Amino acid sequence: MTKVSVKDGNIDGALKKFKAKVARSGVPSEIKKRKFYKKPGIVKREELKENIKNSRKKNKRRD
Repeated sequence: MTKVSVKDGNIDGALKKFKAKVARSGVPSEIKKRKFYKKPGIVKREELKENIKNSRKKNKRRD
C-alpha cells in the first residue's frame, strides 16, 4: 500500500506525490493491460512490432 504524509495541511502536494508513486509502481498500466484478454500470439506479434519500431528509431538517431 502506498502511503504519503500530509505536511502543513498541503493536500494538493500530497495528492501529487501519491499519484506519482502509484504511477511509478505500475498499477495503472497493469490495469490497462488486464482490462481485455489478448491471445498470446497477438501479444507476441505486438511486442515484435514494437521492437522493430524502437530499433528503427535507434538507428535513425545513430545516423
